[in-house]
Amino acid sequence: MAPPVPLLAVRGSEGTSVVCGPPQCGTDAAFQRDQRVSRCMTFSKDGTLFGWTNGQNVSVVKTCDGSVLSTFDLPKTCLLQFSPLNNVLVTWQPYTKTQDSPQGDTNLRLWDTRSGQLIRSLFQKKVEEWCPSWSDDEQLAVRIVNNELHFYENNNFDTIANKLHLQKVSSFALSPGAPPYKVAVYVPGIKGAPSFVRLYQYPSLGGPTAALANKSFFKADRVCLQWNQKASCVLVTASCDVDKSGASYYGQQTLHFLSVGGETAIVQLAKNGPIYDVCWSPSSSEFCVVYGFMPAKASIFNLRCEPVFDFGTGPRNSAYYSPQGHLLVLAGFGNLQGQMEVWDVKKYKQVSKPQAADSTFLSWCPDGEHLLTATCSPRLRVSNGYQIFHYTGAVLHRQEVGVGSELWEVQWQPFPAGVFPERPIKYQEAPSELGSTQAPPTQAYRPPALRHLPAAPSTKLHEEEPPQDLRSAAEKNPSKAALKNQRKREAKKAARQEPKPETAAPSNSAPVSSSQSEPSSGNPETDKKIRNVKKKLKAIEELKEQQEAGKVLQKNQLEKLQKEAELLKELSELQVTCSW
Repeated sequence: MAPPVPLLAVRGSEGTSVVCGPPQCGTDAAFQRDQRVSRCMTFSKDGTLFGWTNGQNVSVVKTCDGSVLSTFDLPKTCLLQFSPLNNVLVTWQPYTKTQDSPQGDTNLRLWDTRSGQLIRSLFQKKVEEWCPSWSDDEQLAVRIVNNELHFYENNNFDTIANKLHLQKVSSFALSPGAPPYKVAVYVPGIKGAPSFVRLYQYPSLGGPTAALANKSFFKADRVCLQWNQKASCVLVTASCDVDKSGASYYGQQTLHFLSVGGETAIVQLAKNGPIYDVCWSPSSSEFCVVYGFMPAKASIFNLRCEPVFDFGTGPRNSAYYSPQGHLLVLAGFGNLQGQMEVWDVKKYKQVSKPQAADSTFLSWCPDGEHLLTATCSPRLRVSNGYQIFHYTGAVLHRQEVGVGSELWEVQWQPFPAGVFPERPIKYQEAPSELGSTQAPPTQAYRPPALRHLPAAPSTKLHEEEPPQDLRSAAEKNPSKAALKNQRKREAKKAARQEPKPETAAPSNSAPVSSSQSEPSSGNPETDKKIRNVKKKLKAIEELKEQQEAGKVLQKNQLEKLQKEAELLKELSELQVTCSW
């Protein structure tokens, strides 16, 4: 069966339209262009529904045939969003007060998507955190109200099922995926106290001791919380507007890591400067960070916050993983020239280097084969338009808006995971009638009189760093023994995590202490020496396993390995003393 054709929604001064994506880009016959000005538009999470405003009402249609599902008389609506299973449509309009209503009217409304009935009206004065967050199965919904998080179950917004009260809580992020549900909350620091992020598992929300993990830090005016797809880890990008040291005009940023197992860390970056972008891989096993003063560095880190690959330096400020996770785009937009790098993240090999000048937006097509770049207003009010191209750099479709018109927004139709499987990566550029976006290599200008002479050594304003694979040889190509040891360690770890069956013990039996499990020499000092030597030998065994797995040991760790024979001899002498 042929895969579906993704749709592309376009919103601008000429109205709202839906067009077909690659391979045959063009107008979707099932959707009639709405020429009225639209403030917002959105697809449902599975892509089966599409909703938009036109200054008079809110319309919801089915993407398969364009038939109208619901219409809502809401002329002032500015924001729209569907719940994950399309049961609820959320609309928001600015909060206002009138003489007839000095307290203001409710401006956040929850609607039944299919019947069009109003479920609940709520107050939501601020646009930040305006929409409730749902779990993927819609069994849990969360919204922030003053200093509390309110939890609702089964889309029943008449009853608050649970609350989490934290003074001055300003943002949160609900975990994706299946139960158990977890939530990350951020509380800014006040009066010299540090800011902190805590992870909780619903419904255990009672106080700091119930937190799965807790990370405190200073120098944070706001944070960005990002869960990975497996809901096992959270990345926290903390930003402050002013760098008091004066090192950066852009303020100061730090990156923190938390896991639901309680581990926390600060991600150490190899270059000073701002953090431009952070994104998780769809595999949830690694993440990419773009950071440092220009030319910026980009690095991939594993879940131990160790760098595994460094892409070197370049004019970039954003990173985008493909939906399948096999490709990564590093791009430089905004005040940069729109240069992009497409990388194969399994082989760490560059596929292409296309360019999209003056772009303000980039998005992967759900098929993982095509990219969309756009120049949108109000960021840029000239040369508005969008183009679709293959990841190898070939332009497949280009659309520019008319003179005097503006493009405001473009969106791909989303699809559930697994609809578009991962395909083998091609390094040869795909054929296209519109040519390539890859910029040809440029050479410095030389006057005609000097062209027959040897070229002078080139000088650059910045010293460029090449890509560097930071994995050890054993990590790249692990041996059979290393793989076997890794499986053993994983099996032992799984066995420790499994709950042991409770066995009934006699009521008169006393617990056996650790001191009773080892024979005693009768001399406490000798027993203490034996325990210390065994502890050191155990640490040496662990270092041996790490070395066999391919980890590069530090100098002090290698010195410990050299002391094994000496420790074994000392243990033997102490045990002989015990026998006497």
